[in-house]
Amino acid sequence: MIENITLLELPVGEHLAIRRNRICYKKESKALGRIAIVSGTHGDELEGQYICYEVARRIGERPECLTGIVDIYPALNPLGIDLANRTLPITGVDMNRMFPGSKDGNAMERIAAAVVDDLIGADLCIDVHASDIFVQEIPQVRLSEEFADRMLPFAKLMNVDMIWMNATATVHEATLAHSLNTMGIPAMVVELGQGNSINMIYGNQVVDGIFNVMHEMGLWTGDVAPTQMPAISSDGKVEFIRSEAEGIFLSRIQHNHFVSMGELIGEVVDPITGEVKSRITADKIGLLFTLRNYPLVYEGDLLARILTDITHNSSAIRE
Repeated sequence: MIENITLLELPVGEHLAIRRNRICYKKESKALGRIAIVSGTHGDELEGQYICYEVARRIGERPECLTGIVDIYPALNPLGIDLANRTLPITGVDMNRMFPGSKDGNAMERIAAAVVDDLIGADLCIDVHASDIFVQEIPQVRLSEEFADRMLPFAKLMNVDMIWMNATATVHEATLAHSLNTMGIPAMVVELGQGNSINMIYGNQVVDGIFNVMHEMGLWTGDVAPTQMPAISSDGKVEFIRSEAEGIFLSRIQHNHFVSMGELIGEVVDPITGEVKSRITADKIGLLFTLRNYPLVYEGDLLARILTDITHNSSAIRE
């Protein structure tokens, strides 16, 4: 059942609605387990749109297998999605820095508060994000170490390639996931792909993980796909590789690849002179989980992230 969880009147006589699709084929009661899938907080992150669609589609094919409640919130920032804008239009405010919101605050703070209020009572919230337009991410769960003991068992079921513990942008106290965890509502962030695009292979991988979680929670009795054990950043160290020069970045390596020490990741070249201005190599062995796709770079721009000091035989690492 599709409902508006909040409806805000806009100055031009239109309305801004945040919608939820509640999927439940049994008589609703507090005894039923409940999982929430949230996306679209950033308007340029569209990977979650496919994941929401695919979860609803698969449930629709086997409704008799759903034994609990699945709440789908595909667009917390619908105006941003309409404009392919990461932040809230006009204000430029990052919605994922204004939770848990305030019922007595400005319009967007009231929307944030309404979202949190509607999520209260969920047994788990999966907050789906994508990268920006510049870099591509492998499917990963990002967790705060503060809540890792509770959330790590869920994260390991998600069929992702990596779990990044204590990713700074994810554990900010004003994010949705951090706010929910602080309130006692288990929540984790899934990040995959690239901004303004959809990678259906990555999306299907995460959807398989969501159904695996639902199965373990007793919400789904249907078959689930085999899942993999992720690499976990607590077993190693995340190394950031940034450009030392401006120019055009040409990657020389595949994403989601186990790199060797000294292996060439890419080059920054000058299209006017034909000169190679910088050669970027791996200083350590590890999993290349972030890789820049946008070619134009300036000094200091992020080119890659590598999870170092992990073993080559991790099931999350693909050749």
